[in-house]
Parts: sequence; structure tokens; C-alpha cells
Amino acid sequence: MNAGTRPAVGVDRRCRGGGFTLVEVLVALFAMALLAALSWQGLDSVLRSRDASRVAVDDAVRLATVLTQWEQDLQALHDSTAVPALDFDGQTLRLTRRTDAGVALVAWAVRGGVWQRWVSPSYTRSNELQEAWLRSQQFLGNEAGQLVLSRSASEWQIYFYRGNGWSNAQSTGDLQGADAGLPSAGVAAPAAAASAASAASATQGGASAPTPTAAASASVRAAAPVELMPAAVRLVITLDGKKLTRDIALGPAGS
Repeated sequence: MNAGTRPAVGVDRRCRGGGFTLVEVLVALFAMALLAALSWQGLDSVLRSRDASRVAVDDAVRLATVLTQWEQDLQALHDSTAVPALDFDGQTLRLTRRTDAGVALVAWAVRGGVWQRWVSPSYTRSNELQEAWLRSQQFLGNEAGQLVLSRSASEWQIYFYRGNGWSNAQSTGDLQGADAGLPSAGVAAPAAAASAASAASATQGGASAPTPTAAASASVRAAAPVELMPAAVRLVITLDGKKLTRDIALGPAGS
């Protein structure tokens, strides 16, 4: 009887040796879950890096476009003699530039951390350009046509290269011609224009009296001294906590 039962025992051992125990299956499942978790973390890291790289590339392209526009505005600078060709008041840089249809006024400004650009229609008459220049001094930043360039600008400053060095754009530059003893045109001209407009409208009541706009235009042309144009303009602006410096040499037309 013992001899007859031995083969049965051997068959039972072979059957158990060909499968997996519950512990082995659980260990295998745990290992697979761990590998899946590690793989997902690696994939998530790759996706995050890709998204961050895409945002960085988009920001770089946008900034390059803005700086290209900045350079084009300065390279197309046009001194019309009707208004200051280049003026910076600490918040807004105003300049006049050539266009195919005439002369346009461009205003770059930083207000409340927002870097903006505004451009006027093209003008062919001096009085229209002067009116636009005077109106631009009252801008609040929400006017139609304001283009937002960046919402992370904390501060900015403009420098002009005159003579042999850089100087703050708000300092008085060298004046040319016989008006060299007059104050800077950058701030004095609009105030003088407004005063002349009020005086003209108050003292001349006849039919031939000039309008306030005409008086303002005449005052800008007559009273504003002409500053020598700088050879180059330096932009210093902080974007996303990083300071950016850009030097642009003005072309022959702007000097």
C-alpha cells in the first residue's frame, strides 16, 4: 500500500510547484504598482518641464517682439519741429515717428506695473500732431488703442547718450539754435501752450481771434526750444523681478 501511494504524493508536489502562492502574487502586484507610480511621477515631471519650457519660449518670443517694436519706433524717429520728437516725463516716453501716411505719435508708459504702448493715427498737419501730443499728457492707460506689453513691469528708466556719456532723460539736454537759453521743451511747452490758449481766447473776442487750439499750436512752435537729439537711447526696465537693459542707436534721421 505504501508503494501504491508514493506516486500520488509526487504528483501533488509537482502540481503545487507549478503555481504562485498568494503572497507571491501580492508582492508582484505591489512591485508593479510601485513601478507604475514611479513612471507616472517621471512622466508628470516631463510634462511639467515641457509646459514650463513652452511658457518660457512664449515669453521670450513676446519680449523679442516688444523690443523689436521699441527699436523700430526709435529708428523711425522724426523731428517735425512741431512737438518734441522725444520726451520722457518719468512715466511716459513720447516720440514722433515716420509712417507711410505721415507722422504718428507713439507713447510708451509703465502704469501700475503694466507696460503699455499707444500709437496715434498718422498726421500730415502740424496742428493735429500738436493736439494729439497735448492730449497724450492726460492719458490714464485705459484709452482705446492701448496695447498691454507686460503686466510684470515694476519700474523703468530712460537714458540719453549725448556727448561722451549717458544721462537721465529727464535732465535738460543741450539746446540748439538761438533758443539755447530757454527752458527744456519737454515739460514747459505744453504748459506754455495751455496758457497761451487761455490768454488768446480771453483777450481776443473778435471774429478773427484764433481758437484755443490754434493758440496752443502757435505757442508750441514759438516758445519751445529745440533740444539736440541724443545719439542713442537706453531702456532700463524690471520685468518679473529681472532688470533688462537695451541700448538703441538712433539713425541719421533721428539725429
